[in-house]
Amino acid sequence: MSRLGKKLILIPADVTVLFEGGSLSVKGPKGELTRVFRPDIKISVGADTITLAPSYESVETRALWGTYWSHVNNMLKGVTDGYVKKLAIEGTGYKWEVLPATGSIGQKIKLAIGFSHPIELAIPEGLKVTAEKSELSISGIDKELVGSFAALIRSKKKPEPYKGKGIRYVGEVIERKQGKRSTV
Repeated sequence: MSRLGKKLILIPADVTVLFEGGSLSVKGPKGELTRVFRPDIKISVGADTITLAPSYESVETRALWGTYWSHVNNMLKGVTDGYVKKLAIEGTGYKWEVLPATGSIGQKIKLAIGFSHPIELAIPEGLKVTAEKSELSISGIDKELVGSFAALIRSKKKPEPYKGKGIRYVGEVIERKQGKRSTV
């Protein structure tokens, strides 16, 4: 039995929730999110609460019960508060900048991270990215999109354990290794 799935989800006052045909739409002050759910879990939207229950008993539906509860809860938090991930860059000559949208091409982020060429990544629709000298802030209403784009940027140059050069999350601790030592 899912401990999370049994809990009621409270709907904030300024949020409207609509569940039709397996699709849940959540609209709030920051925007609107829609997600399609399988019929294995029954989602019931009340006046100010959302409840989830499995349609039938199986191992798979028990696993989905808590997962769907988290998805719905994340959607509600996203349209009210939003999500922010911050990245830090460390290394001599390492920098990033957000390029403005040109024509049909949306915004891009340009990374100079020690390769012979700069790396350009398209910023997904619905995300706001701001770059400062050594900190990059990614914000949006979709938790999955914010997290996956931050992980994509970090994957381009993961921090190395000797000098700590690379891209890391703000607050992430990189365990340092001791380099070669000369014996005296």
